[in-house]
Amino acid sequence: MDTNSVIIYIACIFFLFLFGRIFILPIRSILKLVLNSILGGLVIYLINLIGGLFSFHIGLNYITAIIAGILGVPGVILLVILKIFLG
Repeated sequence: MDTNSVIIYIACIFFLFLFGRIFILPIRSILKLVLNSILGGLVIYLINLIGGLFSFHIGLNYITAIIAGILGVPGVILLVILKIFLG
């Protein structure tokens, strides 16, 4: 193996590492958003399940799941407060 091949291998490994670092952060953010949205939807479902005894219902759709997903528990509390005041 000559010197040029070694330099090319090192450069390829460096660029793979660099591109991996650039693209891993957006993928983590997207996965976190999806996971939080699913968890937010489950929390809204539980609120609807328990709130059904008291005639309280929050619509479960993409927007409410994303609000609950992005903001977490404060987002669910926000949705409950909005439902009480606007609803």
